[in-house]
Amino acid sequence: MEEEKDKKQTDGQPVDGYLGDEKLQTGEQPEDEFQTGEQRLNLTMFAEKISRLKEQIATVLVGQEQTVDLVLTAILAGGHVLIEGVPGVAKTLLARLVARLVEADFSRVQFTPDLMPSDVLGTMVFNMKTGEFDFHRGPVFANVVLVDEINRAPAKTQAALFEVMEERQVSIDGITFRMDEPYTLLATQNPVEQEGTYKLPEAQLDRFLMKIIMGYPTLEEEIQILERHHRQAAFMKLETVIPVLTKSELLALRTYMDKVLVDSTLLRYMALIVQQTRISKAVYLGASPRASVALLQVSKAYALLQGRDFVTPEDVKEMAPFVLHHRLVLTAEAEMEGYTPLKVVRRLIDKVEVPQ
Repeated sequence: MEEEKDKKQTDGQPVDGYLGDEKLQTGEQPEDEFQTGEQRLNLTMFAEKISRLKEQIATVLVGQEQTVDLVLTAILAGGHVLIEGVPGVAKTLLARLVARLVEADFSRVQFTPDLMPSDVLGTMVFNMKTGEFDFHRGPVFANVVLVDEINRAPAKTQAALFEVMEERQVSIDGITFRMDEPYTLLATQNPVEQEGTYKLPEAQLDRFLMKIIMGYPTLEEEIQILERHHRQAAFMKLETVIPVLTKSELLALRTYMDKVLVDSTLLRYMALIVQQTRISKAVYLGASPRASVALLQVSKAYALLQGRDFVTPEDVKEMAPFVLHHRLVLTAEAEMEGYTPLKVVRRLIDKVEVPQ
């Protein structure tokens, strides 16, 4: 394929506040990935599995289609998810439902202010019969782990999750215990309650692949919720949900991501978006290279969920806010101006030219 370079320069559109830098240019690069005659993925089986997952979720959960897509994207990408929302919007229900649909080991831990690291990871217990110490595993030893109200535990307990979230292992008394694959941590938190809660460390937030904010249902969705509860027959209980995927099937679906096509211009587009978080006057702490890798993985997984074996600029633009906004720390001036991390990320994304 012949190389084409478009050197058109466009003037950026300034925005008010701290986000008024010039618009960046991604430039055109040779589309090396899209070679003619390259074998394409057959996504028939993949589409069937994802369709069944969404159908099962819809029997229990009303609405929240975007949230469901994001959670499935994160699980397919092999990352951890932080779900934030006010009480009663089905955060825990969604996490339990997704875990139920995957026929894998599941555990749940309720974070509380008095929770200790050993309560999460496990501890060595002396065995009187053998005269040796035996390791009693904590709730993190599962394929899908639900951490409910994660912001209720103190900093030392939060720090206990650092190693297992990033390296998929736990080190106790000089012994390293590896986690089985797949391994995904689904955490929930309440953004409005202040009593008995602790702010998550930036190092831990950076280990979450995505942060999803669950809002209130629409009027029509809330009416449907009431109708389901009024007619018990139309409301399927979580215990009756039949698993759709096995562990081996989920791991097999993840192998599809290795064959998803990503053009070099899109890699540059992702890098420019992340770079913007580091040079913006509204941001005190920008996104790390881990965020760039996360954006790539999430974009590939989202493209597969849309039935494509290639990533488009729209995929990157759609996923970037959920991958980046929880990793940013805004300046005091930006917060006083009324900016939020999500609003800042969306404006920074708009400043980078979309590749053609």
